[in-house]
Amino acid sequence: MPRKLAQSARKRFGQNFLIDGRVIDAVLASINSSPNDAIVEIGPGHGAITSGLYSSGCYLTLIELDRDLVPNLLADFVSKSPNRCRLINQDVLKVDFSALGTRLRVVGNLPYNIATPLLFRLLEHGGQIKDIHVMLQKEVLNRIAAAPGNSAYGRLSVMIQATSSVEPLFDVSPESFAPVPKVDSGMIRIIPDGSKRTRIRCMDTLTHLVRQSFSQRRKTLRNNLKDVISLEEFGDLGINPQDRPERLSVETYIELGNYITQQRGIA
Repeated sequence: MPRKLAQSARKRFGQNFLIDGRVIDAVLASINSSPNDAIVEIGPGHGAITSGLYSSGCYLTLIELDRDLVPNLLADFVSKSPNRCRLINQDVLKVDFSALGTRLRVVGNLPYNIATPLLFRLLEHGGQIKDIHVMLQKEVLNRIAAAPGNSAYGRLSVMIQATSSVEPLFDVSPESFAPVPKVDSGMIRIIPDGSKRTRIRCMDTLTHLVRQSFSQRRKTLRNNLKDVISLEEFGDLGINPQDRPERLSVETYIELGNYITQQRGIA
């Protein structure tokens, strides 16, 4: 079976199918779904995780891009319970999440090639998402959870931690997939936090600030932000302009973004 799954995987879709029963059980235990849940599974593939979610009695929305997998998913899940299981055959980056409901629980073994843009897209809809349980390349997971001063700390760390709580759950070896990827993976829980988001006066300003700060990691804040904030303003805020971007905390980035928003009269 693993060999057959490996042969069916499409590189352009970034497919690596989960085959390790122990990992599947650990994923399902971390989600702990119930009949009251509205779960969106991204990239269900051959239904390894889907089956356990379905058995919990939850309402399922399956988003699968690969047309060749759709007939099996339709037969195995949607046709059995069309009232609580629907299938969207579309690129997840183009799906309108605002139309999928509220209190969504998002689950997925994410293709490595779209993980970062997809996470940013999901957090744009943080107000309607209860939690996110996703499997990612370990390098990406480490970047999400990194603390200031860590070499992995960067734009992804700041933007996700500014709006959500983050909890790495467990590591997953390459042998747990077919075909076997060349990288380690891990499972992470991300919980959007409305109270954190309300502290951000302008998300666009924060996004631009953080992107510009980390545009050249080896350069100082003064160099990276010379078109954004003056030396005098750094002094007023008590920020050392000679620091490198990875030394500033998430809290400091939020404060700096709010300051720029206020000073520039950004709505």
